[in-house]
Amino acid sequence: MKRIYILFLISLSLILPVSAQIQVNDTMFLFLDSLFMELPEVMIKGERPIVKAEDGKLVYDLPRLVEKMPVDNAYDAIRELPGVIDNGGLQLAGSSVNLVINGKVSTLSEDQLIELLKTIPVGNIEKAEVMYSAPARYQVRGPMINLVLKSGGAEKPTLQGELYTGWQQYYYERLTERASLLYSSSKFSADLLYSYNHGRGYDRIDKEALHTVNGTVYPMNLSDITRSRSNNHNVRLGMDYRFTKDNLLSFVYTTQIRNRNSRGVTTGTQDSKTKNKGDNQLHNIKMDYRASFGLSAGAEMTYYDSPGNQELHSILNDEEIDARYENEQRINKWRFYLTQEHTLKNNWGLNYGINYTTAVDNSFQNYYDFETGELQPDKSMTARRKEYTWNGFVGFTKSFGEKVSLDASLAAELYHTEVWDEWMFYPTLNLNYTPKPGHILQLSFTSDKDYPAFWSMQNSVSYMSAYTLHYGNPLLKPATEYSANLTYILKGKYVFVAHYDHDKDYSVQTLYQRPDELVEVYKEFNSDFRQRFGIQAVIPLKMGNWLSSRFLFWGYHTREKDSDFWDISYDRRSTSFIATMSNTITLSTKPNISLNVSGFYQNGTIQGIYDLPRSGYVDASLRWSFANEKATLTLKGNDLFETAAINPKIRFQSQNLTNKFLAPTRGIELSFSYKFGNYKEKKREDVDTSRFK
Repeated sequence: MKRIYILFLISLSLILPVSAQIQVNDTMFLFLDSLFMELPEVMIKGERPIVKAEDGKLVYDLPRLVEKMPVDNAYDAIRELPGVIDNGGLQLAGSSVNLVINGKVSTLSEDQLIELLKTIPVGNIEKAEVMYSAPARYQVRGPMINLVLKSGGAEKPTLQGELYTGWQQYYYERLTERASLLYSSSKFSADLLYSYNHGRGYDRIDKEALHTVNGTVYPMNLSDITRSRSNNHNVRLGMDYRFTKDNLLSFVYTTQIRNRNSRGVTTGTQDSKTKNKGDNQLHNIKMDYRASFGLSAGAEMTYYDSPGNQELHSILNDEEIDARYENEQRINKWRFYLTQEHTLKNNWGLNYGINYTTAVDNSFQNYYDFETGELQPDKSMTARRKEYTWNGFVGFTKSFGEKVSLDASLAAELYHTEVWDEWMFYPTLNLNYTPKPGHILQLSFTSDKDYPAFWSMQNSVSYMSAYTLHYGNPLLKPATEYSANLTYILKGKYVFVAHYDHDKDYSVQTLYQRPDELVEVYKEFNSDFRQRFGIQAVIPLKMGNWLSSRFLFWGYHTREKDSDFWDISYDRRSTSFIATMSNTITLSTKPNISLNVSGFYQNGTIQGIYDLPRSGYVDASLRWSFANEKATLTLKGNDLFETAAINPKIRFQSQNLTNKFLAPTRGIELSFSYKFGNYKEKKREDVDTSRFK
């Protein structure tokens, strides 16, 4: 792990050659972009803040922020926003981020949304709006980033588009092809997107464990290797018709078709072979109407189907298991919403609305005798689960001159299933104070619910091998989250955040070694709570027109407590530290060639009874833009020193194991894109699959 310290050595190597020429006097502070002193007027000519406060949110000039960076899609651009961390998912001040596009909620799962964001060119971005507490009118709660895209409308009919191809090589290869078209006129526009992602995958996990059963300790040494092949198709068709300037009717259809086949082999204390096959398809239709008097109404229908099957042959301590099972998850989901906004006198604003969502989950898991093919009812499961949610909200906005703005709201929500029937109230607050240009102080508070995935709530048992099982938990309930943030932005660049989060009934999947049999179980539980508080700083540095750097430092303390975890309980604490960097070097303007070196380091943390050790990585990208900036060729090396993988371990009471993730994390990517017709792609609201398997 010592090699990950190269992350900091690279940073110093970029700074020291210049700083060595600077005497330790007042000019040192000028070099640091006047963090403590004002620069002479001539030195800040043409410089303007990249962020400003507006109606309770922070508005970033995202195109200017990334103009020198080798990023070619919206997702990579969002990752460059100050304070955003990509640590197995985008986070802002320690909490997961809701991504909203053009003010419309995106209801795709995180992975699916990331895939679609990568199809949006950077040139189509107008700005990014960041809120640490999303108001209820956005129909999301918690931290939010609203990506505002440029309009695709045109007075004269135009046809624009983009072609893209990408290649990745880790252990195996993976390919991506994408084509997009946009037709625009003064009243009607339509956009079509097709992407195809396909290739092979490789995973390897080595396990070392000491498993105590009835007082006897069993050493477990296993090596599990899985090879897979998958094909993913995505098609989106959207249409807009503008009756008048502020009256818009929108329609969007989305379909995703995927299949995956995998074969796994486990050797060591246990010998096991598995063969899995799975398919899923998603269809979504949505209609939305926005009126000139502030009314917005819409309806959405989602159909999701995911059948699969598995064959398992496993031997452990002379005990042999042969099993075959089929499973399927089929979900029908409807959503209706109606909101109204009013602009009142004296800089007051009023908004209110209602949202109704209902879902039916039809799932089964049938086990069959491997030799006779007969159904085994005692191991099989069939479930039909219904739920609905009513949500109503009211909120207001107020500007007190040019320095103070307030955005507050209160939502009431009823969540109903066969197990839970609960009312919850969600207050949100964003208070901005701008004492002078470039200096922003923001106080925010929010609350939220985190709903478990549909499949994790089924009363099912899945055999991953004779030793490893996965249990569902029909008693899982949503976690209630509370978060407060105090943010200060200095000179429109330097960002400092103090945050506190408390998650009641926080749920996470945790591994447990059973004391009565030689079996380890993965199961998701509701713990008592998880709380976290910390301080974060984002420091940008710039040297002329050839180097732009940004450093993030985040220290935080975590506490997790569960008084009823199987037959044991835990109350654990951890203090952690994260540092990231991004350095963009302009190698040449003609031709336009730039280099980016980025890195990440974390000193370790906890998750349930897991200990997650330190980890880090260094990436490097080289980008060449040519053909009048219409063509872009990008070469990227990921995790150059192969230090990103972690080896989580458990050393808690009777639990003792270490999982070593040995799949290659060092890889290379090569991509090419070409835009024609001044391409401006439109992005639509997507589909809620966050709780599907």
